[in-house]
Amino acid sequence: MTDPLVPFLSAIAAHDKAALAALYRQLERPLYRFILSRLNDPHEAADILHDVFMEVWRSAGRFEGKSKVQTWVFGIAWRKVIDLRRRTGRMDMPGETPEIVDDSADTEAALLAGQEAAHLRHCLDELGDEHRMAITLAFYEDMTYGQIAEVARVPEGTIKTRIFHAKKLLLRCLSGRVTREVAG
Repeated sequence: MTDPLVPFLSAIAAHDKAALAALYRQLERPLYRFILSRLNDPHEAADILHDVFMEVWRSAGRFEGKSKVQTWVFGIAWRKVIDLRRRTGRMDMPGETPEIVDDSADTEAALLAGQEAAHLRHCLDELGDEHRMAITLAFYEDMTYGQIAEVARVPEGTIKTRIFHAKKLLLRCLSGRVTREVAG
């Protein structure tokens, strides 16, 4: 199966701005979500997103086709996030959960769903960087273990192990809340 994004990179390597714009439209939302999930700061995430596409512009000609274009771009984003964290000395980011207000007829259900989502975000934030990145790419960006391994530049087996342990940690965190609610 051929990667439909490869022609964009070929055109970008030839300095085709329209191709960059088209690739940006294809990847902007999932890439921004990924970066935001790592930084929890919309302004920094937007800056990193811009930096990623500037890097794509500069290095499109060096894409070797050993991975999917999306995987290659997410790898650039991952490295830029890590670089930012190293520069700022922030290797673990606390998560903030926004309050959700719903004026619809089923407000209680929406509030419960919001609380569950907030708790899931809390549990994700409790994970270490490597575990959180693997889970985010696997379940929110629907990447394969192989693609995640390429992004993180580690063996596929390492990603499988990280996801296995991350699931166990998430289950423990999520079930801890259920136990507290039942007891409380």
